[in-house]
Amino acid sequence: MRYGIVLPGGTANEQLEQAILAEQSGWDGVFVWEAAYGVDAWSLLAAIATRTSRVRLGTLLTPLPWRRPWKVASQVVTLDQLSQGRAILAVGIGAVSTDLPSTGELTGIRERAERLDEGIDLIRALWNGAMNYEGRHYRYECERDDLVRVGRPVQERIPVWVVGVWPRPRSMERVLRCDGVVPQYQLAGRQGAPEDVRALRAWLANHGARPDLDVIADGETSADDTRTAAAQVAPWAEAGCTWWLETRWGTPDDMGERMHQVRQRLTAGPPTL
Repeated sequence: MRYGIVLPGGTANEQLEQAILAEQSGWDGVFVWEAAYGVDAWSLLAAIATRTSRVRLGTLLTPLPWRRPWKVASQVVTLDQLSQGRAILAVGIGAVSTDLPSTGELTGIRERAERLDEGIDLIRALWNGAMNYEGRHYRYECERDDLVRVGRPVQERIPVWVVGVWPRPRSMERVLRCDGVVPQYQLAGRQGAPEDVRALRAWLANHGARPDLDVIADGETSADDTRTAAAQVAPWAEAGCTWWLETRWGTPDDMGERMHQVRQRLTAGPPTL
């Protein structure tokens, strides 16, 4: 299992320092939040790429239906080049929540889902050197092969992770086209558990998913008790999760205390099994 941290916010300089600390403390990945306004995720990741050498880098996550796919493809490939092949793209349909900025984007779930599917296809096509794409929602034409040449990723295949709602078949079918799944669980009266990961993995395997598909688990573990932290993560690893992402969505509103708690958790290192 690999271990990543999702940075909960702060200024660009604060998050850059946290990312450097994460690499020094043994974490395997650093992920940042992409919002409508605030610190730009891709500029921040580019800065992190130039100050680190090992950690994987990406967003958690990019609301692809509200972005231009060719712009996202450019941002990710730039990050992949600057980081020498450490970029990951995590995408979803976008969260509709009252505590997030409202920008007048489309909110219908069907419209967002269609654009998510098409956006993934277009991004992958651009990374593979395509010069033309025609879809229902997006159209791309280019006659300059030099743009294709300079826009090549370092990685043979940049991983694309997608939110998958278990056990909804249509959502799971989208996962089959990607390299990883960030599961959301639609279960009657309870949260997801390791046994749900086993069922999810079995369904994906039976329907032709990549054998190296990443499955992500997330949560909060203690910075003070490494044994308890590892024990919390172990059932998810045993069930087939390949990444544990440490989150701190519930950190205090006081920014100073938030930064203190994040530094504490980073310094303690990942909850290694």
